[in-house]
Amino acid sequence: MAFHCRTEAAKFLGVGIGIFCTLLAFSFAELERVKHPIKKDGSLSFLVIGDWGRSGSYNQSEVAFQMGRIGEQLDIDFVISTGDNFYEDGLKSVSDPLFKDSFSKVYTAQSLQKPWYSILGNHDYRGNVGAQLSPELRKIDSRWFCRRSFILKSDIAEFFFVDTTPFVDDYFYDPEHIYHWKGVMPRTSYLTSLLRDLEKALRESNAKWKIVVGHHAIRSAGHHGDTRELIQLLLPMMKANNVDMYMNGHDHCLEHITSHDSSIQYLTSGGGSKAWRGDVKHYNRLTTKFFYDGQGFMSVKLSEENAHILFYDVFGNTLHEWRLTNELLSDM
Repeated sequence: MAFHCRTEAAKFLGVGIGIFCTLLAFSFAELERVKHPIKKDGSLSFLVIGDWGRSGSYNQSEVAFQMGRIGEQLDIDFVISTGDNFYEDGLKSVSDPLFKDSFSKVYTAQSLQKPWYSILGNHDYRGNVGAQLSPELRKIDSRWFCRRSFILKSDIAEFFFVDTTPFVDDYFYDPEHIYHWKGVMPRTSYLTSLLRDLEKALRESNAKWKIVVGHHAIRSAGHHGDTRELIQLLLPMMKANNVDMYMNGHDHCLEHITSHDSSIQYLTSGGGSKAWRGDVKHYNRLTTKFFYDGQGFMSVKLSEENAHILFYDVFGNTLHEWRLTNELLSDM
């Protein structure tokens, strides 16, 4: 069994190690796979935005305008949403006007009329999760594609979208908010199935770029900081399977953090609307390459050999730029 049973993993899932290992032996459903073509020149361009859905307020509309401008320059292929799509408490139903007010009526630029590959954040789990996942929303706006977890595959990259909210213990003991866990409970079975499916997909992938997308940060200098459950359960799997980047939202800022023990780049794009918390935690000058506590978004252009990453503020100014060389190709 490639995904090893570990005592610390069982502790986080609240079960004994024997039960945890038994659950891993059960059958599981394959993650849904979606195919997206690359450009004729072999490249792929996209924007990454998180924590945005506030009916245009808190500078959401201003960020959207700049996304449209940069999207046109880069001729983007799609947009990735890292979750917390609709504030404060997700959608109430598929007919909730918040969907149009926060999405369709805000991201109106021609360059943004591309697929939006989205996952759920913790605020989305406070609403009707089934509404966000419903194919009925695609009848309202055909760009919308949201799943709990799935794989987006192209000829040069695979994106592994992971439903991170059910990993976080605190949400299950939150006295102030109600989370809708239908489709997740029993939690232990849900998480072990997801982890096993993800490990298998990562291990079998021969993609030139492996990119994992989640809502919660693994490494962050921002308000929420690192997510301990993901460090325990997800990070070892990512390291073992040569993941190149982890992209997330949750912290309402823009960040680029490197690692001293792997080549993974940790990229936070959670500046889609409300930001400016004014606090920084766990700032490491050696690994934190960039931190901006304000609104903005990120762009990525991939080729077989290189990745070009840029962060922009609410005015469309470039704040940080980073280039990566594909290590697998450079080692050949």
